[in-house]
Amino acid sequence: MKPDFDKIIDRKKSKSIKWDPEVLGEIFGEEDLLPLWVADMDFQAPEEVIEAMKEEVSHGVFGYSKRGYQYYQSIIQWYEKRFNWKIKREWLVYTSGVVAAVNYVLQAFLEKEQGVIIQEPVYYPFKKAIKKNGCRVVNNPLKYHEGSYEIDFEDFEKKAREPSTKLFILCSPHNPVGRVWKKEELHRLGEICLANGVLIFADEIHHDLVYQNGAHQIFANLDPRFEDHVITATAPSKTFNLAGLMSAHLIIKNSSLKRRYKHVLEKNHIGHQSPVSMAAVQAAYGQGEPWLEALLAYLQGNIRLIETMVAEKLPKAKFTPPRATYLAWIDLRGYGLSGKALEEKITKKGKVALDGGTWFGSGGEGFVRINFACPRKTLEEALERIIKAIEEE
Repeated sequence: MKPDFDKIIDRKKSKSIKWDPEVLGEIFGEEDLLPLWVADMDFQAPEEVIEAMKEEVSHGVFGYSKRGYQYYQSIIQWYEKRFNWKIKREWLVYTSGVVAAVNYVLQAFLEKEQGVIIQEPVYYPFKKAIKKNGCRVVNNPLKYHEGSYEIDFEDFEKKAREPSTKLFILCSPHNPVGRVWKKEELHRLGEICLANGVLIFADEIHHDLVYQNGAHQIFANLDPRFEDHVITATAPSKTFNLAGLMSAHLIIKNSSLKRRYKHVLEKNHIGHQSPVSMAAVQAAYGQGEPWLEALLAYLQGNIRLIETMVAEKLPKAKFTPPRATYLAWIDLRGYGLSGKALEEKITKKGKVALDGGTWFGSGGEGFVRINFACPRKTLEEALERIIKAIEEE
């Protein structure tokens, strides 16, 4: 059955953080908002996934469960087919989510006050995790010019050389700017980290969501020398809209790194997964590829809508279509508003909830992040509201 991405699904009473009026009130100070913020989709998951979950529920017994051969094979085959990456079962470690994994990695490999490199503007839970675990944020800000973001390699190398710098969190593809890093860029980062003994945590959760005939390069599969120095974090959550099932996985080839990481999990008795979640993951990777291809085509149509409306109705804005993710990063600095004033105007006047650029750290002020994984009618209405709020005096 062809998925209907135009279908409007009422999520206000579905326990959705993104849509819940009480949550919106707490975060934005307004309850009656059209939400384009939290990075989940307003689309139903693939029918095959839903049916697999129904079958599991029909069994009626939800005891402690074991991840079996077919579960692991579905993941292994997915990476070999789509990324030409041949991983082994013993490399896979279950985790409830990528953000949880960041915290566990910090606890497993770093001591207090040791440095962690991030590249702002970047996914803000990274900084929160670093600070909460008593480590030090080392920012290697991306360079922005004419709508394009580049890595400041000279600054990166300088900071990687600091003896207290022990970890680099790579966001690839990058959230929120939508860059798909080139092989030569990733290789240069890897060489610097290798030379300076910096461990790499590669957040590649958006790796399936790449457009314009682009290709995502799995960092650990770029160079055999990098494999033992990287922890790769991925999940079906963004790809198939399964975030609420709390299922992700780390891919760690180095047995020593894996042992240290698992020690933290074992200290906290972490590792069990629900049988419903297992069924969903296996069905998604085993049968969800046609749904994903249809999704990518629909999302590209949403990108074109944003591009057209911004060009026609927000003449002072700059929008570079993302090469990956379902997140649009729009430069609204031309309207002369501070970051906070801009965000408040969109919220109070436009009645739209989105991620303000200030959330993402340095370089984010004056930008906004829009989640466009929603029916086109919803996106169009939200854009009209934003345009009206910004353009009217």
